[in-house]
Amino acid sequence: MKAPKNLEKYIPNYDAEQFWKKLRRSIKRLGAKAVYYALVLYYAMQSPQVSAREKGIILGALGYFLLPIDLLPDFLPAIGYTDDIAALAFAIYKVWHCITPEVRAQAESKVYDWFGDVDQSDLIL
Repeated sequence: MKAPKNLEKYIPNYDAEQFWKKLRRSIKRLGAKAVYYALVLYYAMQSPQVSAREKGIILGALGYFLLPIDLLPDFLPAIGYTDDIAALAFAIYKVWHCITPEVRAQAESKVYDWFGDVDQSDLIL
């Protein structure tokens, strides 16, 4: 799969196992909305209808999310995940047409499993 040049550097940082580890470790600080964004991208990437270019965009965002070092270090209170969330939101914007109702349902189900009852506004892209 060939990713756009500006995203290729993040692909080696994406690993499904690392994705789940970081998401579980960061779940409280991220909140339901950011977790939902990450899950939507993760499940969209699993779809065979998503092109290699779109998978490259998703891998770039998820790879950036997994990077231990980024523009705003994750350990900074209140702002540490801002850049990660921005990367996830931008990727969702770029692959919007690939996000099917099934993908949303998978992500919503996982968010409900982890957070219990969540505000519906957190599940709006």
